[in-house]
Amino acid sequence: MNIHAKVGDEIVVDNMSAGHPPRKGEVLEVLGEGDAQHYRVRWDDGHTSVFFPASTAHAVHLAR
Repeated sequence: MNIHAKVGDEIVVDNMSAGHPPRKGEVLEVLGEGDAQHYRVRWDDGHTSVFFPASTAHAVHLAR
């Protein structure tokens, strides 16, 4: 999945299990380049991780 996010955008990962909300986080850093981008994300539960997007993820470009 090729998503392209910028610092400050939101990453949303849809949960494939019924009744579970999507996982959301703020992009803190863009790693890699081109179609190999991955991201350092601060998730809504407060922890930070490096995230490699999959087909259940999309970026929300927030107004600045």
